[in-house]
Amino acid sequence: MAKAKRNKSYRLAKIHDRRAQDLPHNAEVATVEVDDPYALRPGEKVVAFRSIRNDPLGRLHSHRQIDEAQYQGGRAFQNDWERAERGPQAVDPAREYVDGARMREPITEGQRQAVLRLNRCERELGADGAALVHDVLVQGMTMEQVGQRRGLKSQRWNDYFARRFKECLDRLALMYGFATEKNGRGRRLLEKRQSASPTES
Repeated sequence: MAKAKRNKSYRLAKIHDRRAQDLPHNAEVATVEVDDPYALRPGEKVVAFRSIRNDPLGRLHSHRQIDEAQYQGGRAFQNDWERAERGPQAVDPAREYVDGARMREPITEGQRQAVLRLNRCERELGADGAALVHDVLVQGMTMEQVGQRRGLKSQRWNDYFARRFKECLDRLALMYGFATEKNGRGRRLLEKRQSASPTES
């Protein structure tokens, strides 16, 4: 007599791999777990690719050179910058008027709060720190490009800018609430900022 087959459970795995297999030859990507938009239960994850080609912050995070709090602080700064940048712009009188053109949108409360947070960031980071954060997080520059922009092309300066940028990310993580001063990490790193800059070799 033939043995009856048991019904196999076709329950899906908790993490599905939906990564693309045909990437462009010049793509720079990193794997990341994100919430599954088609999940039947909340909390299910999928593995996806994140492009890090023009994203220095994502590259540092994917290579484990910065922690999650630093990464989230940098993303919050970028989010505030994008929100504040979408505000009203100056009217160009030389531009030809187009019938039916929309009026400029007024400043929203969210944009006003974003500008206030950015002003606080600039005060907390100082002129040098704010310029460095703007170059990396807004302009998308690498540490080599930051050094070249300042006329400092040695590896020693690149390492200095990398350390200084991590200190700024620590401060942003504290300001945006992704870290606390109780662990002392942010305070310690910010005190090292007072040390002298490296001299050109």
